[in-house]
Amino acid sequence: MVQVYAEAMSPPYEQLPGRHTIMARHTAHPRFRAMVAERPRPVPGLPGAVRGFAYGFHGERGQWWHDVVYEALVREGGPAHAAHWMDDSFEVAELHVHPDAQGRGLGRGLLSSLCAGRTERTVVLSTLDGERETPARRLYRSVGMVDLLTAFDFPGGGPRYAVMGGALPLSEPLAEYRRPASSNS
Repeated sequence: MVQVYAEAMSPPYEQLPGRHTIMARHTAHPRFRAMVAERPRPVPGLPGAVRGFAYGFHGERGQWWHDVVYEALVREGGPAHAAHWMDDSFEVAELHVHPDAQGRGLGRGLLSSLCAGRTERTVVLSTLDGERETPARRLYRSVGMVDLLTAFDFPGGGPRYAVMGGALPLSEPLAEYRRPASSNS
């Protein structure tokens, strides 16, 4: 999964061991759920190659991302605004699709499966915030998510992010975002 993360995000190589540690630590968070998409197995009994993965957990105070975003939302819209989005949230910590597998609905399937049946009121996540709309941002908007913070700098440096949120269960994709069914989906 770290390899898919590296291919999708192109981080500096020296950050990858730390990313592995963070991912392993996340598995202990409350109500953790993960989904993995594999390429079909070429040989029965052998694992397929991971093409994408997503995971998340119930957000709560004391978790680094939760606390940083909560405080930023308080500054942006006040305590009630922050509480609405964060007090009963499912936090999508990672959702990545290998570049060779992007554009085929795999990310949408991972997100939908990950959020299906969750009991939290909201879903929140962060995604790269660039000068132009990204496929990831379009995906999140298509299921009803909105920008909560834009051009956000997390402590410690790095690129700017958008923090997005939506109500659970996720909305059906809006018509302008729906892809026609194809054999490649």
